[in-house]
Amino acid sequence: MNITKNKSLVLGALLAALMAATRMHHFGSALHLPDASLAVFLLAGFFIVSPLLFGMLMLEAVALDYVAITQLGVDNYCVTPAYWFLVPTYAVLWFAGRSYARVHQDSLRSMGIFSAISFAAVNVAFVISNGSFYLLSGNFAKMNIAEYAARVAQYYVPYVSGAVVYLVPAVMLYVLITRRSAVVQASHAG
Repeated sequence: MNITKNKSLVLGALLAALMAATRMHHFGSALHLPDASLAVFLLAGFFIVSPLLFGMLMLEAVALDYVAITQLGVDNYCVTPAYWFLVPTYAVLWFAGRSYARVHQDSLRSMGIFSAISFAAVNVAFVISNGSFYLLSGNFAKMNIAEYAARVAQYYVPYVSGAVVYLVPAVMLYVLITRRSAVVQASHAG
């Protein structure tokens, strides 16, 4: 994918703004959109080559969490030694976006590949973030595997659907913009 530096800056700023606007409510509610962080890291990996953006988005996520806990009264329950596993969680999504960027084509088949890569990456991210929390948080020392599965199952659908809420419109917007751009270019060439 070849985008200009200016477009990269604009897309990076838009993705950062989306994360800032949604990060306070992980699963969303009737009043709040779900956290867009998963989709943001995947889309940033697809659209923007610079690994510097990954680091900047990680710093933004930590800063937003800090503000939410210290200034907005959000519970710090999830800030445990497992919190550091957000780095590999988001790295999986970033690299999934980078991997898809290498094989991307403007075709329906390519959108199927994007869906498969995205679904796999979000699932791996879920295993990393939830598994590390249950193993390292210190809150579940006496939990057996059946209890773990039951607890994790209640978070799986909201976790995956939170990413889908943003990825589906992003794909639709991308297709709309690229198709419109192709039509405009064709009309100028003819």
